[in-house]
Amino acid sequence: MNKIGLSSCGKELNEKLFENYEKSGVGAIEISPNYLDYKDIDYKALADFSSKYGVELWSYHLPFVPFEEIDISSLDGSVRKQSISYLTELIKKASDIGIEKFIVHPSGEPIDVSIRVERIKCSKDSLNELAEIAARFGGVICVEDLPRTCLGNSSAEIIDLISVNNKLRVCFDTNHLLGEDNCDFIRKVGDKIITLHVSDYDFIDEKHWLPGEGKIQWQDVLKALNEINYNGVFMYEIGFKCPKTIIRNRDLCFLDRPEKPVLLCVACFAIASTMTIPITAIVKKNLFLPLTITPLQFLSSPFSAHEKQTGLHRALHSPLPAS
Repeated sequence: MNKIGLSSCGKELNEKLFENYEKSGVGAIEISPNYLDYKDIDYKALADFSSKYGVELWSYHLPFVPFEEIDISSLDGSVRKQSISYLTELIKKASDIGIEKFIVHPSGEPIDVSIRVERIKCSKDSLNELAEIAARFGGVICVEDLPRTCLGNSSAEIIDLISVNNKLRVCFDTNHLLGEDNCDFIRKVGDKIITLHVSDYDFIDEKHWLPGEGKIQWQDVLKALNEINYNGVFMYEIGFKCPKTIIRNRDLCFLDRPEKPVLLCVACFAIASTMTIPITAIVKKNLFLPLTITPLQFLSSPFSAHEKQTGLHRALHSPLPAS
């Protein structure tokens, strides 16, 4: 069974976070601070927290903004050189505490079609160099698929980007593809995918919603991942703050326990293994049954999309418990 992880993106990277992960059954973390906070990371403390709370340091998201300073596809050679130097420094520090997977954005944005080929060449040159640097420290560069005009917005482009070095691998973000089906991407890229960013969206732009709140057919995605024998962490990349574009009327938290007692192991949220979430699909006779299932087992269950969505809606509109 795949371990469940949650990115630190949007969360304060401290001991309390690791403690909450342990209490919630989240077994892995991607280190992903605000771009201004990389300089303040206490790597020894992260290693200590990981060991103390049993939360695996699964991956490390390398910074990618501001674009004028960090862009491995920049046509400005000095920017590329500066980017590679900075990323190398971070790779070394993170590898010293055992992190092996380094998530890289192949470009910034926007990218005009007239210079796309040249930007791809620059990105490939940088990725080739970074692949060798990471390998020297026992790590691997995972190139992330990106939305809109960014490089890597299709399986064809991702395959081209990683073709420059056989050490390169892929981080598949489930909410970034705007012109290609997720399952087609998974099957075409295949076992080069060694880590995920899991979230849902509306197929119009990235949203980082909870699975079940968007349009992704998760049963199909699971099937495709099984076909390529994906056995890594299901790393959720979602925030607790509720966006204005969906039905939730409050933020998520680690004590997210509505009143009705249905135990859902990390449920759709990848947040709390002891969450009590009422799911309409299992309450057809007003019965609430104890469950212990992973998020994607729930999403791949025979419940209809409407039943899942209704369950999510009811859970997220239920009152919070007293902490």
